[in-house]
Formats: sequence, C-alpha cells, structure tokens
Amino acid sequence: MLRDGKRLGLSEGPGFLGAIGNVKLRARQFEFIFPRPALVMGIVNVTPDSFFDGGRFLDAPAAVAHALRLVEQGAEIIDVGGESTRPGALPVDEAEELRRVMPVIERLAGQVKVPISIDTGKTGVAQAALAAGASIVNDVAANRADAALWRLVAKARAGYVCMHMQGTPQNMQANPAYADVVREVGEFFSERIRRLSDCGVSPEQVILDPGIGFGKTVEHNLQLLGAARSFTRLERPVLIGVSRKSFIGKLLGVKLAGRLPAALACACLAVAAGVQVIRAHDVAETVQAVRMTEAILAERKE
Repeated sequence: MLRDGKRLGLSEGPGFLGAIGNVKLRARQFEFIFPRPALVMGIVNVTPDSFFDGGRFLDAPAAVAHALRLVEQGAEIIDVGGESTRPGALPVDEAEELRRVMPVIERLAGQVKVPISIDTGKTGVAQAALAAGASIVNDVAANRADAALWRLVAKARAGYVCMHMQGTPQNMQANPAYADVVREVGEFFSERIRRLSDCGVSPEQVILDPGIGFGKTVEHNLQLLGAARSFTRLERPVLIGVSRKSFIGKLLGVKLAGRLPAALACACLAVAAGVQVIRAHDVAETVQAVRMTEAILAERKE
C-alpha cells in the first residue's frame, strides 16, 4: 500500500502541488509539515442515522474494525462521530453521544498510530475523547459564541477543525443566503483564527473547513470548491469533505450509491488547488485518486 507518496516522489520540493508556503499542523503528539501528500481523513459514524452508512457501525466492535480497515486503506486521520449532522438530523444529548463514541475511541487509541479526531460540537464529549486518546476536535459548531471548547483545545494542545456552517444541522438548509459565499467564509476563518488565538489556540493547531453542504446551496458549494485555493492563503491546512453529499445528487441526479465518481472528482480538484486534507467515507478509492493527482502534478512543468 502506498501510504506516504515517497515511491512517486510526492514529498519533495518546496512548491509541491502549488502549496503556498510551509504550513505546520500540530495535534498533541502528532505533527505534519506541508507541503506533503494530502492527508485522507477516514469517517467512522457511530450513529443509527448516518446518511451514508445508516447505522452499520453503531456497535463499538464493528466501528473499531471499520476504523482499522480505513487505516489499512491509507487513512492518516480517523474521524469518529456519534451525532449525525446531515440536514434535518435530530440533536443527540451528551450522555448518548458519549455512550456511542467513547468505547470506540478507547479501543482505537491503543491500536492505531494515526491521529484520532472526535467529530463533535460538545465540550464535554471533546474533553472525554481527548482524555481517552483523541488528538483532534472536528468542530462543526465553530460558529458558536461560547469559548469553552476553544479553551479546552488550547489546554490539551489538540488539533482543531474550524468548520463554517450557517445555522444548525436542523435548519441550515432551510434558506441559505450569502452576498458572496467565498468572501464571507474567508472572513469567518480570519475572525475565528483571531478568536482561537485569544483563547490560547496556536494557529499551528488549526485546520479550516469551508463546510461543504452545511448551510449552502448547490451553487454555494460549487463556488467554494472552485475557490478552494483562496483559503490556503490563510496559511492553515484546508479540509474538504464532499463524500457522497446530497448536493452531488441534486446537481447530477444520482442517488447515494452512484455519487462516488463525482466525490472523487471534487477531491482531486481540491488537492490540485492546494487543499491538504480530504475527509472521505471511501478511503481506498480516495487515496488512489488523490495520489494519482499528486503524481501528475509533481511532474507538471510550470
């Protein structure tokens, strides 16, 4: 399995894939220095109502086995979530979310040598996950006003995915509206980086996620994907998650099972634009597509 890209010469050169400057990501004991091959974040949904896997991994042993398969397929981050954030999903209370994710994180922490990310907007869940061995907080609710989670991230020296969302999962797709979605998401990132710094979170801990599908129309999503390079100028790793999302179905008229090719196209174009992290359900296919994209770009003559 090609994991680090070295066989294709993918880790060489200051201008690798057109990345802007040298960017460092620190997440507790883990450190990644870009330019380097893009990281693929494998998704483990420990929920009964995930739009993609529909509860197949609600049982902790099944979720752990799935995570181990994703690592074998090339995932360099494992993202564990216990609350669905698909449009219209019902919220889950903290006790239930902890019941779902903690057995998975506790078992994985002793078995994998890649960072474990906890996909949550709850401070209590993030705190328990970090104590059990997680290294990154993937925060879909980075639009919050309360700073408690940010202070926790600072204290733990954890990585932090700052995701843009307009509204909440319950109402975000009701009527998303922007004057200029690319400009507004960029301004959100700049403002959040400042607020995170005020709470003690180093910029080197922060990953930026424009939140494809989170309070955006099909057109908004396409505009953000087309402008992905603009977000790399904030000198933080950028994460894109498009894995089989509903906007693909709306645009192309394909059901969930048929959306993988379009998701791979988005991932490849994002990597070509300098995006450093791709969040995906289909890890083996995504790794292969991304590595091929990188191999071609590494040979491109400017």
